[in-house]
Amino acid sequence: MRRVVVTGIGMITPVANTAEDSWKALVRGQSGTGLLTQIDATPFNSKVAAEVKNFDPTAYLSLKDARKTDRFVQFAIACSKMALDDSGIDVSKEDPYRIGTLIGTGIGGLHTIEAQYKIMTEKGPDRLSPFTIPMLIVNMAPGQVSITFGFKGPNSCVATACATGSNAIGDAMRLIQRGDADMMFSGGTEACITNLGFGGFDAMKALSTLNDAPEKASRPFDKTRSGFVMGEGCGIVVLEELQHALKRNAKIYAEIVGYGMTADAYHITGQDPTGEGAMRCMQLAIKDGGLKPEDVDYVNAHGTSTDINDRCETLAIKRALGESHARKVLISSTKSMTGHLLGAAGAIEAIAGILAIRDQVAPPTINYSTPDPDCDLNYVPNQAQQSKIEVVISNSLGFGGHNACLAFKKYR
Repeated sequence: MRRVVVTGIGMITPVANTAEDSWKALVRGQSGTGLLTQIDATPFNSKVAAEVKNFDPTAYLSLKDARKTDRFVQFAIACSKMALDDSGIDVSKEDPYRIGTLIGTGIGGLHTIEAQYKIMTEKGPDRLSPFTIPMLIVNMAPGQVSITFGFKGPNSCVATACATGSNAIGDAMRLIQRGDADMMFSGGTEACITNLGFGGFDAMKALSTLNDAPEKASRPFDKTRSGFVMGEGCGIVVLEELQHALKRNAKIYAEIVGYGMTADAYHITGQDPTGEGAMRCMQLAIKDGGLKPEDVDYVNAHGTSTDINDRCETLAIKRALGESHARKVLISSTKSMTGHLLGAAGAIEAIAGILAIRDQVAPPTINYSTPDPDCDLNYVPNQAQQSKIEVVISNSLGFGGHNACLAFKKYR
């Protein structure tokens, strides 16, 4: 198959509004979580969130267009612009039919849904915005990116809950491998810190209630973990066919070599306690990449800070890599700093893995203080660790039993 490399990245996260600033913050171990500000926290048990700060959509869109797009779409356009600039692609010199867009979201336009429903119930349906549906539908993230930049190749959307970002990147890789495109803008975006979105997760008792120390609320693999911190943001990568990238002298971050996806077929929200689905997913990505388990140097874990996820994922890593190598490999959850970005999580975490290869450093799992006997691997506690990192896998495990794993390696 045709080889695929990463030549551009863009990120908006709770720790910073650019890719490089986000990465530097993650390596420093900077928390992006805090008290909830976008909505009134009074009715909820959890009052902690990982919000994007000081994002100005008019830096990327006209004011008129910004008013016609939901926040999750604004994030996607902004990150795609960052990734485009970073890649050095001159779109005017490229065949637009060979550039595609595959961006996912777990939930989509909740801001629009809530705002327009309020207008309808208070003022009547004739006062609804004519842009209501185009603003809220999930496929409008890749749709608007395609329109904004003139990409006329494959254009699609993935929605697999917390596995979305990884599935989108893996599916985009496949399109390039089989020759359907030469370049793909791919990743995940999410912005659903709204009364309905936050309240729904709060009602499930899934969110951390460490309200008196919000920056410490996300604590993956720690014995005192009590739930995840809801976040928002976006991650976009430019995937490019290797020869196309070399021909234009592109900067190459890493090569994407493997992709696995499986189903737990177990429960609507809970993971299979044996870790079987996640284990098979990692095994498939490793095999797809022509790798062996012992080749893996770093695992960016799904690591949500929930009791069941962290325990099951630890077991799955042991089963996939073998107990001996699992104890040697570096593992961390960047959700300890970004919170859980839902449909954007996989993309943000894939980029963290890519940059770990570039800089030969594994970002930490912060807020790790009390070891859990069921989570007994090296989670890079509290401080980044310099190491030889040639091969990375990134895990995403979503509601509905969706599992996705991506494998990257240093380009040679």
